[in-house]
Amino acid sequence: MAGPRRGARLVDVAKLAEVSISTVSHVLNGTRYVAPETRERVRNALEALDYAPPAPMVSKRSGRALGLAITGASNPYFGDLIAGVESEASRAGFALLLCDTHDDTQLEASAVATLLAHNVEAVIIAPTPGWKETTLPVLRKHETPFVLVDRMSDVRADQVGTENESVAAALVDHLIEIGHRRIGMLAGLAGLSTTDERRQGYRRAHEAAGVPIDEELVVDAHSTVAGGRAGVLSLLHQPEPPTAIFCGNNAMTIGALLALKETRRRIPEDIALVTFDDFEWASAMSPALTAAAQPFHAMGARAVQLLLRRLADPFAPRRIERLPAEIEHRESCGCQRPPA
Repeated sequence: MAGPRRGARLVDVAKLAEVSISTVSHVLNGTRYVAPETRERVRNALEALDYAPPAPMVSKRSGRALGLAITGASNPYFGDLIAGVESEASRAGFALLLCDTHDDTQLEASAVATLLAHNVEAVIIAPTPGWKETTLPVLRKHETPFVLVDRMSDVRADQVGTENESVAAALVDHLIEIGHRRIGMLAGLAGLSTTDERRQGYRRAHEAAGVPIDEELVVDAHSTVAGGRAGVLSLLHQPEPPTAIFCGNNAMTIGALLALKETRRRIPEDIALVTFDDFEWASAMSPALTAAAQPFHAMGARAVQLLLRRLADPFAPRRIERLPAEIEHRESCGCQRPPA
């Protein structure tokens, strides 16, 4: 039997315990209630992997820490992004302190203040809507270096995200190419750049193909499972329901799948489905989901690299970077079947 692994990371512990990275963090720091059975699994994994905080491993940077303020830390997407941040931070000799903002502006400002109270040297943040009025002043007041990740802004700051508009346009264009003319969209939380850019991609695909846009087919689903379910049910109750649906993120996709199951719609025979955000299990579903796979891990790692650059040179030119996403063509779009 192999001995304990040395130099284990949070992501290794999470995988062994079959929980999210945020759950491991909450067990370690006592920041939130965790069910006893889950807590025991995490502790067993910590012991089996001989986990130790990474920062003390590099003596010249002992005690240094970065902060990460992000919503939905249990979301598979953000879990992978967190893993990228943690891996790159550990490589540079920094510990990582994590706060979940729950996409609430006031909670976000409080979370960032808490991170700063723990003497983090810099912060990575996936900003909530309205963050400029609440959270940004906190960062500015403390003159804390920060990088925006995933969600972009017109604020002068280093930023890294995904190519949202062009990829969303490609997904919708694919549906148009195989014959769909009434394509519904589940749009995400208002006020986010990701929501706006994916909406614009939806519009761009229609305009490029000369297909009229029915505004009734674009519904606000708020980036949640419940919103996705309610959005699909409202689309299906329209006098002329869509023949295909574009989901703006993975949480809304889960809600869409629940609604389609409830109403006994078959995918793709009765309605086609494509989504922004690939799931780890998307290819194992039946039918397998056609999805845009974002470079989650790379995005998190790059955010740390930009932050380290900013720490080394506070006057370095601002960088705004977009990483490409890849479309995984599977079964749910119905591209190998006759058009709807």
